[in-house]
Amino acid sequence: MRNVTVLAAACFCVLAIIIPFGLQPGRDPGSLFQFREWTTDQFDIVIGILSARHHHGLRNALRNTWLGHLQHLNQRVLAKFIIGTYGCDIPDEDREDPYSCQLLNFTNPVVGQEIEAVSLFGTPASTLLGSKISKIDFRVLHPIIITRVGVFHDQRGAGFHQNLTVRLYQTTLEEVIASARFSPLSSGVQVNQLWYKPVERFLLPKGFEGTIAWESQDSQYLITTNLTDVVLDSGGGVLRFSAAQLQAEKQVIQDGFGQNVAAVAGGFTYTIHDGATLLESLTTRPKRFEIHKNKLREEDAALQKESQTYQDIVFVDVIDTYRNVPHKLLQFYQWSVETTSFKLLLKTDDDCYVDVEAVLERAGERLGATNVWWGNFRQNWAVDGSGKWMELEYPSLVYPDFACGSGYVVSHNLIQWLAENAKTLKVYQGEDVSMGIWMAAVGPQRHQDPRWLCEKKCLHGALSSPQYSPKELLELWKNKEECGNPCHCQK
Repeated sequence: MRNVTVLAAACFCVLAIIIPFGLQPGRDPGSLFQFREWTTDQFDIVIGILSARHHHGLRNALRNTWLGHLQHLNQRVLAKFIIGTYGCDIPDEDREDPYSCQLLNFTNPVVGQEIEAVSLFGTPASTLLGSKISKIDFRVLHPIIITRVGVFHDQRGAGFHQNLTVRLYQTTLEEVIASARFSPLSSGVQVNQLWYKPVERFLLPKGFEGTIAWESQDSQYLITTNLTDVVLDSGGGVLRFSAAQLQAEKQVIQDGFGQNVAAVAGGFTYTIHDGATLLESLTTRPKRFEIHKNKLREEDAALQKESQTYQDIVFVDVIDTYRNVPHKLLQFYQWSVETTSFKLLLKTDDDCYVDVEAVLERAGERLGATNVWWGNFRQNWAVDGSGKWMELEYPSLVYPDFACGSGYVVSHNLIQWLAENAKTLKVYQGEDVSMGIWMAAVGPQRHQDPRWLCEKKCLHGALSSPQYSPKELLELWKNKEECGNPCHCQK
């Protein structure tokens, strides 16, 4: 779970946000993807358990603990694991990150020499009124070392006339890694239209998300240029530049259309670390793809056998990655409405301990109610700009209230609304925040209950608790069976 710094108190809610899924893979779904025929059984609760294709150990742990116990509840509960039909056809080593299925697209990487990340062409840099701070964000796709940072030369006169600081820092922590100070007395070396100074060299690993920031230290504005007037050199794909902006003191400068002005005040140089290994990796890539393809066939066969054995898996028509979890959830909602009859739906994850009997006992009048959303809600949750929870779509600084993912319960009519609109609801970086945004469109009655735990913490009487290993889940259930308290038994 994340630690949060709340960036704003007010929340700008975007309602029911509509685009098509566009997620249908080109492969034949084969025998995995199917919606089961309608059942006339009436269930009090349908449980959807989000699971990854390779989480065999966690699924078996649940079958041997609280999930296996459901057969004693007289058909009041139906539980299904939710798994994507398709595995990612790109080997782990060749993906941009572990959360998506996007190829590391290296093209003729520049090895063995210093690379100028930003260079001007045509229009020279100029002063933009009010610009005191300039930033550009980037993501490292293969390890690099930044060697120098630079600032644009003022074409209006000879020499260097500003006082400014250039900093390199890690975006997520805003921790300064390296910096250089430029002044009329210490301007560095001019190369083409930039003044450069060396910085302490640090190896930036794959996945590193960084920011280069230029900040004026006197009354003068920065010399900047729009991104459209510069060449950004990714070194053949080892870097990805993601965003740039200007600030006047603490306020971001925008154009007449309310968009951030994308401009920079300089550049930097870098080298590719261990270029020989990178080139060798590209040479051996076809062999890795062939091995991975065979591994996926074996995984498909194992999942089919597991599904036939336990009859507790719903395969949904998506590539099974973290970024596609909101799609998995929506398609399961469609499945639940189209194939079952139920009053409430409980969503949880395959690493969670859930006390289903306690949930049924406390459900009470909620079993016959509508517009119910029962969970433990996060409020004023800051939108992340990087990392696993990087949000590229939601325009506010904070999300609408959303329930923790270890467990929450939703009434049938809300699930039906989600199912009916599944193909047009826009998805965001995670299923829990997506659910909060979707629900903001309909205004359910939220039932706040701290017994749906958000963090890994065993409390007697809790309805759910997340982030357990298979061994820990078995230990919790053993305690529950022996003395009624999953946390511990008195010796």
